Amino acid sequence: MADSYSPTVRLRRLADELKRMREARKLTMEQVAQQLEWSRGKLSRLEAGLAKRPSVHDVRLLCDVYGMRDERVREALVALARDARKRGWWSAYKDVLTGSFIGLESEASEIRTFQPLIVPGLLQTREYAREMVLSSMVDDPHEVERRVEARIERQKILARDDAPRIWAVIDEAALARPVGGPDVWRGQLRRLIETRELEHVTVLVLPMGAGPHPGLAGQFVLLDFPGELDRPVVYLETATDSLYLEQPSEIDRYRVMFDRLLAMALSTEESIGHLEGLIDGL
Repeated sequence: MADSYSPTVRLRRLADELKRMREARKLTMEQVAQQLEWSRGKLSRLEAGLAKRPSVHDVRLLCDVYGMRDERVREALVALARDARKRGWWSAYKDVLTGSFIGLESEASEIRTFQPLIVPGLLQTREYAREMVLSSMVDDPHEVERRVEARIERQKILARDDAPRIWAVIDEAALARPVGGPDVWRGQLRRLIETRELEHVTVLVLPMGAGPHPGLAGQFVLLDFPGELDRPVVYLETATDSLYLEQPSEIDRYRVMFDRLLAMALSTEESIGHLEGLIDGL
């Protein structure tokens, strides 16, 4: 089972702390790089969380440059570097999973997602997921199955003892377009209804009658983390790229957007009733 440990989050935390220490000493990247005889790019990658296997030796050197004498802090940073070098479960699917999202999702304590066109990945059935992969113009049967397996593996966070709190708002438009045959679509609708048995998962339908709403610009996922040092992030995805928003003003804007979507959505009971009505109509 996928656990809550995420080297992606450790790497992000390490990057934040290294940058914070440098700025506290009022040093530029150029000054630090020159003192250590590094390229500026090396330090930049460390502070951006792009150094996938950060060196423990490098972290200790930076602690020396920044005058960090507190052994507890030094060892905590070294531990982050060591942990960041480990592999998450998703590394086994690196042929079909790219980017940092899965690593962030795996350690999130709260997940808020708005989906205007499809069912959220964490709530998809295997059959629905396969139809989604096929619709994205993936033709190789092996790759199709690898992508489906990776998506199902992601869903194991729902069964963890420390499962994240999930709020999913799904536009009615996503439910007006049947996916696969009647059996596939019926199974997916039932899966959404069954989430009412999970105390940590809330699925709400945003009705067409709500009119214009803050989510018209597209899907988004807002992730919060249990650690005080781990900043929230908003994830946006397109057909060819992904975008991560981390500035406080951006996070605040998406929180307000999601709160408004919650207010405009049907209640839990009404949403379940809507889903049951769709099944009855098949």
